[in-house]
Amino acid sequence: MTYLLLAAAVVTEVVATLLLKASHGWEKWEFGMASIFFYSLSGVIFAFVLKSMNVGLAYAVWSGVGIALVCIASVLIWQQKFDVFAISGVLLIVMGTLLITVKSSVAIQ
Repeated sequence: MTYLLLAAAVVTEVVATLLLKASHGWEKWEFGMASIFFYSLSGVIFAFVLKSMNVGLAYAVWSGVGIALVCIASVLIWQQKFDVFAISGVLLIVMGTLLITVKSSVAIQ
């Protein structure tokens, strides 16, 4: 259940970030307001995750997976380009997140 909540926190944070981009610097304030809602929702869900998961592990997964998903979404939605270094960096983040999650003894409390 904890990992399901963590996944929900990640998804809501990614949605918030994409909405913030869509707001065009708050020119489209509706997107900005929706972004605030989703960031808040993500924070609340993440707080529940932290009740039963080590904060270091939870934050590593939350930020690592979030970064990777935002990068992928930016390519798909806004056709942003990534060079080999950016792709390599995202892959290293994903690999690091997987390493911490799968091999670390610091898991759910």
